[in-house]
Amino acid sequence: MLGLKLPTDPRWVNLAEKSLEEILTDHAYCEQKAALSCISLIQGYPEREKMVRALAPIVTEEWGHFRTVLKEMDKRGLKLGFQRKDEYVNQLRDFQIKGGSRESRLMERLLSFALIEARSCERFRILSLHIEDDDLKKFYHTFMVSEAGHYKLFIDLCYEFFGKETVTPRWQEYLNHEVTILANLTPRGDRIH
Repeated sequence: MLGLKLPTDPRWVNLAEKSLEEILTDHAYCEQKAALSCISLIQGYPEREKMVRALAPIVTEEWGHFRTVLKEMDKRGLKLGFQRKDEYVNQLRDFQIKGGSRESRLMERLLSFALIEARSCERFRILSLHIEDDDLKKFYHTFMVSEAGHYKLFIDLCYEFFGKETVTPRWQEYLNHEVTILANLTPRGDRIH
């Protein structure tokens, strides 16, 4: 369903388990940034009423996810650390076509957000299947389902607004470029991406 071209090595979970406080910190900030990204789209394109109505509850959901991760950290006696630079997201942002029309910039942002959600979904799936802690398996299964829905929403909005014939080739370019990004990033257990 996600169309990702490079699966995450399941051994990534072993790295994540070694730095649970770090991975949960990164996860918390990913949820916060997702909420802010949706707010930014709403502010930038208020005339896209369908998108505004679809993203408004996602803002609430993502902020709720941030709070859920904090609660899980509290339960485990873990502390929220500082936000770190997300090299994966920065490289996706760099891949966006700059300039062009306001509408073409919207398409680029929707595709970037769809890919981030798809990769998050895939990582949460791996955690839900392979992490040793049974409570965290359930915890991450819930997030996996949510991220799949967000991915679908972003990609569907893109197809509706710009047409499959325009979106599909660019989406394939994003998927291909993501392989290059991941191949050049050092696998880290303290990062979702």
